[in-house]
Amino acid sequence: MEDLNIIILFLFVLFLLLGSGVWVGLALVGVAWVGMELFTTRPVGDVMLTTIWSASSSWTLTALPLFIWMGEILYRTRLSEDMFKGLAPWMSGLPGGLVHTNIVGCTVFAAVSGSSAATLTTVGKMSIPELRKRSYPEPMVIGTLAGAATLGLMIPPSLTLIVYGVTINESISKLFFAGILPGLVLAAMFMAYVAIMSRVSKKWNPDAEPPLTFSQRVANSRFLLPVICLILVVIGSMYLGYATATEAAAFGVIGGLILAASQGSLTWKSFTESLMGATRTSAMIALILAGAAFLSLSMGFTGLPRGLADLIAAMELTRFELLMVLLVFYIILGMFLDGISSVVLTMAVVEPMIRDAGIDLIWFGIFIVVVVEMAQITPPIGFNLFVLQGMTHHEMGFIARAAFPMFLIMVLMVFVLIAFPELATWLPDNIRQGPG
Repeated sequence: MEDLNIIILFLFVLFLLLGSGVWVGLALVGVAWVGMELFTTRPVGDVMLTTIWSASSSWTLTALPLFIWMGEILYRTRLSEDMFKGLAPWMSGLPGGLVHTNIVGCTVFAAVSGSSAATLTTVGKMSIPELRKRSYPEPMVIGTLAGAATLGLMIPPSLTLIVYGVTINESISKLFFAGILPGLVLAAMFMAYVAIMSRVSKKWNPDAEPPLTFSQRVANSRFLLPVICLILVVIGSMYLGYATATEAAAFGVIGGLILAASQGSLTWKSFTESLMGATRTSAMIALILAGAAFLSLSMGFTGLPRGLADLIAAMELTRFELLMVLLVFYIILGMFLDGISSVVLTMAVVEPMIRDAGIDLIWFGIFIVVVVEMAQITPPIGFNLFVLQGMTHHEMGFIARAAFPMFLIMVLMVFVLIAFPELATWLPDNIRQGPG
C-alpha cells in the first residue's frame, strides 16, 4: 500500500510538471527533488550535482552526439536522391514495386543515422514525390515510410540503444550487434506485407517502370557506393574489433564530412547547421539522462524499485507473462512520452524485475527498442506521425490508419523475438569485441 502511495505521488508530480510545459529532463529532476526531500535527510543540492555530473561525464555517452552529428551531416547531402536512383532499378521488379524503396532506403540510412526522425525525413523527402508521381496507393506510401523509419531506432548506430546501454551500464557494441539481425528481419516482414498487399489490393495500379538491362541496373548502383562505404567503415570497424562505439562514431563523422564535401553539399552554412542541430538534440537527450539518473537515485531511497520487483516476483509470473505485461505497459507509456524518455524513466524499476526473471539484458534491449518503435507511430504523441503530417499535409487520423498495419507487424516481431531469442543474442555472443 505504501508503494502504491509513492507511485501515485511521483506520477502526480511528473504529470503536473509535464502538463505545465516543463521540459522532460527538468520534470524528472523535479520529481526526484520531491522524492529526496520526503524520503531522505541528505542535502538534496549536493546529491543532485554529484549525480547529474556523473551521468553527464560518461565516456560511453560521447558516442551519442557524434552519431547524431553524423546523421545531421548526411541529412544535408544528396544521399536520399542517390539512394533512390541506386535502389529503384532493383526494387521495380519485386512484387510491390518501388514501395520497397521506402523500406530498403530506411534500412540503409538507419545504418548511418541512428535516428528515426532523420531516417524518415531523409528518405521521405525523395521517395514520397517519386512514388506519388507513379500513382502508388497513398496509404501504402505513408504507412511503409512511417513503419520503416523506426528501423533507425534498432539498426546500429541506434541512439535508443546507446541510451539504454548507458542507463543499465551494458556494452554499446554488443547492443549494436544485437540489433542487426532483428532489424533486418523486421525490414523483411515489412517487405513481405507490401508484396502481399500488391497482390490482393484492388487499389494497387501503379504506372509501369521502363525495363532496364542488368548492366544498366549495375551502373545505377554506383549511387549506393558512398553510403555503403560509410556503413562498412562505421559497423565494420566495430565488428572487426578495431574500434569501440565511440571511435566508430568519430569515423562516421569524418566519413560523413568527406561524403558531403565530395557531393559539393558541405558549405559553412550546412556545417554550422548540422553542428547546431546535433548540439540541440544531444543536449536534450543528455538533460533527460541526467534527470533520469537523479530520479533513479531518489527512487532508490524510497525502496520503490525493489518493492515493485518483489511484488511482481510474488505474483509468480512466467517470463512470457512478464514480457506481455511490459509490452502493454510500454505501448501505453509510448502514447504520452517519446522513446528515450520512456526507457530512462522506467529502467530503475524494470531492470531489477528483468534480472530477477533471468532475462538477458542484451536481448531485452532489443525487445524494448521494438516496443519503443511502436510508440513512434502511436497517437497521440507518435513523433513519426507528426513528421509525416508536416511532410504530406494529411490529417493525423489518415496517417495513423496508414501506419496501423506496421504497428501490428511490430507486435508480431515481439513474438518472433520471444520465440527466437538467438536473433538478438547470436551476433553479440560470436563477435570479436573492440578495445575498451
